[in-house]
Amino acid sequence: MKIIKRDGRVVDYDRQKISIAIQKANEEVKGREKATKEEIKGIIQDIEELNKKRMLVEDIQDLIEQKLMEIGKYELAKRYIVYRYNRALIRKSNTTDESILGLIRNENKELAEENSNKNTMLASTQRDYIAGEVSRDLTNRLLLPEKIVKAHQEGILHFHDADYFVQPIFNCCLINIADMLDNGTVMNGKLMESPKSFQVACTITTQIIAAVASNQYGGQSVDLKHLGKYLRRSYDKFKKELTNEYKDKLSEEMIEEITQTRLRTELRQGVQTIQYQINTLMTTNGQAPFVTLFLHLEEDDPYKKENAMIIEEVLKQRYKGIKNEEGVYVTPAFPKLVYVLDEHNCLKGGEYDYLTKLAVKCSSKRMYPDYISAKKMKEIYEGNVFSPMGCRSLLSPWKDEDGNYKFEGRFNQGVVSINLPQVAIIADGDEEKFWKLLDERLEICKEALMCRHYALLGTTSDISPIHWQYGAIARLKKGEKIDKLLFGGYSTISLGYIGIYEMTKVMKGVSHTEPEGREFALKVMNYLKDKTAQWKKETNIGFALYGTPAESLCYKFARLDKEKFGTIKDVTDKGYYTNSYHVDVREKIDAFDKLEFESEFQKLSTGGAISYVEIPNMQKNLPALETAVKFIYDNITYAEFNTKSDFCHECGFDGEIVINDNNEWECPNCGNKDHSKMNVVRRTCGYLGENFWNAGKTKEIKQRVLHM
Repeated sequence: MKIIKRDGRVVDYDRQKISIAIQKANEEVKGREKATKEEIKGIIQDIEELNKKRMLVEDIQDLIEQKLMEIGKYELAKRYIVYRYNRALIRKSNTTDESILGLIRNENKELAEENSNKNTMLASTQRDYIAGEVSRDLTNRLLLPEKIVKAHQEGILHFHDADYFVQPIFNCCLINIADMLDNGTVMNGKLMESPKSFQVACTITTQIIAAVASNQYGGQSVDLKHLGKYLRRSYDKFKKELTNEYKDKLSEEMIEEITQTRLRTELRQGVQTIQYQINTLMTTNGQAPFVTLFLHLEEDDPYKKENAMIIEEVLKQRYKGIKNEEGVYVTPAFPKLVYVLDEHNCLKGGEYDYLTKLAVKCSSKRMYPDYISAKKMKEIYEGNVFSPMGCRSLLSPWKDEDGNYKFEGRFNQGVVSINLPQVAIIADGDEEKFWKLLDERLEICKEALMCRHYALLGTTSDISPIHWQYGAIARLKKGEKIDKLLFGGYSTISLGYIGIYEMTKVMKGVSHTEPEGREFALKVMNYLKDKTAQWKKETNIGFALYGTPAESLCYKFARLDKEKFGTIKDVTDKGYYTNSYHVDVREKIDAFDKLEFESEFQKLSTGGAISYVEIPNMQKNLPALETAVKFIYDNITYAEFNTKSDFCHECGFDGEIVINDNNEWECPNCGNKDHSKMNVVRRTCGYLGENFWNAGKTKEIKQRVLHM
């Protein structure tokens, strides 16, 4: 028999521990209240005769109490309960010492792997992680109800970002950059007025991003359409200066040509400011800002021409990349780019198709941008097109008091994700049991989400002036509570989900791509969506269903379930669960069929979701990428490209990077062994995103990942 400890560890059953625990309580009672050796052996025998392969340590303790009562040892049972309570108090004492010391010594591998955007060798990052460990400890011991902590530890749910829960800060947001640039803002007590030029607007934008990122724990998104106005201001300034100085010496055509030359220089330098400052600034949590730039060219935009120029320059600079410390151009992790496909640029003869061709070229080399279909988004979100938040979650439509839709200046209160495969494993094909258990676990998820909400309730604007007083979210007064922004759907709060594929496989014996499996999977998705709508109606809080894009969580849930339930074919045997509704990477399905199939699930996940398309050898396959872009526009709201190929930035090799005899990645073309100069596709779950490696990874971690 295996025993599952409270921290999730699985250990061998040891009858001696039961005997010792009862003996400890025995020492505190007298006479007949003491349990004899035979009675203790009888209790142990009763537990062993259950013939269970696995038991929770708390279930064993419950049985001991029950057996002591059955044999009339009421005083002893009481002492045992006190003993058990005292042990719980000891467990709830500070548990951070070892994890913090391990971090400082660079021995805490779990933290080293947690976020590839953070280098745990740096003092600034360690400082944030130390604070996070203290926060997580306080959260588990004092702030969250014990049943939620237990549910998190057992993989029933995942309480995201517990390391920030001790503070009243939130997840992701859409920065109201238009308000902050047009009306000015304040940072560190200093007024920053509306900029008079594009270059200054870009500088202020990056300073806003860094300040906002330092006062929340999720990502930030910025719609670049608001910079078009300032590019126009630069044009007008240059034209006026040149006209005043040279109107009698140069022709209008020559003045216009010089003006355009200056404007192009300012455009290039301004975009370069955004790209380089975002990648060189460090927020107070020890990483570059987790920022997304939204590239949306609106048909009725009065600054459409200028914004087209800005989008073009952003894509050109992203395609080129940024030099690393060795002077090699590499793909920066941030800012993430999201490009909107619309009628005028969907590669069907539109005026701005040239921008989409450039975006596709950029995707082929740098993996970004991701793509949003304006056509499909409008169908789901009441005719609106808006940016996803940094975590790829989406807001629900919301109107202000004048009846106008508003998205920028809104935010997400937090996320809790449910482990759907575990519900299915316990139900073991019994649908009645499945729905009953799903209901029970959804109630725990709701309670956990309400903890997120209550943690923000009553917060005053002074906690983060850049958010609440100076325009990023609102313009509240000093000392004013943020409560009104937590209700009515102004902000969202997200129920995430993992493993639709595995859940369906357990319950129906087939994938959700099969008709029977699809019917069940959609039924569950609709049920989850209806649940969040019900919660929203009950509480007036913006609950939303969110396809959790958390790769590490896919591994965590699968690992915990394998420890609890053993190896289950096509479920726990893979070492990972598929993200949200995604088709399992091992299924043979055409890229276009995959997108079309997943679109039905994506439109139910209105709180956000993203699908991906795998295209081999992307740099040599631009026609296939362009075909996929056209398909995305007509079929699915939000998608990204991945490649089945590795890539060497040293020589441009677009093929499989091999593992040499020394267990290192090596480019077979040029012999490059520096992983900072290559993108390597991860072999396990089909995740084909950014370069997995970063500084500070140990040899041992490399070896483990190399053999996935």
